[in-house]
Amino acid sequence: MSRVVLEGLEFHARHGVYDTEGVLGARFVVDAELFYDFAGLPDELSAAVNYAAVYAAIQEEVTGQRHQLIEVLADRIARRILRDQPRLSRVTVRVHKPFAPLPGVFRDVYAELTLEQSEL
Repeated sequence: MSRVVLEGLEFHARHGVYDTEGVLGARFVVDAELFYDFAGLPDELSAAVNYAAVYAAIQEEVTGQRHQLIEVLADRIARRILRDQPRLSRVTVRVHKPFAPLPGVFRDVYAELTLEQSEL
């Protein structure tokens, strides 16, 4: 299976359980792996998945509505991408929250979800 990957999309948003997260916001990073068969694809955008449109959909989902859980945000993004891009057979979405309010030193926290087109 072929894939196109959008990696490290960064947005400022206000997701989280705590009131301060809603007020101050934080940086969120999204990765999206778009699976579809593009072997032998003609060199025309109309025959492919438009990843500029995917970027815009991700941006809208991340910055448009506040969610308490990054798991819910990952689900919303994955379902939106699959609905908007019917050529996709599967999508994997990771929502990173590198500044999650945890009481220790860590590199990253993220939620990952893989959905098939048939699961919509």
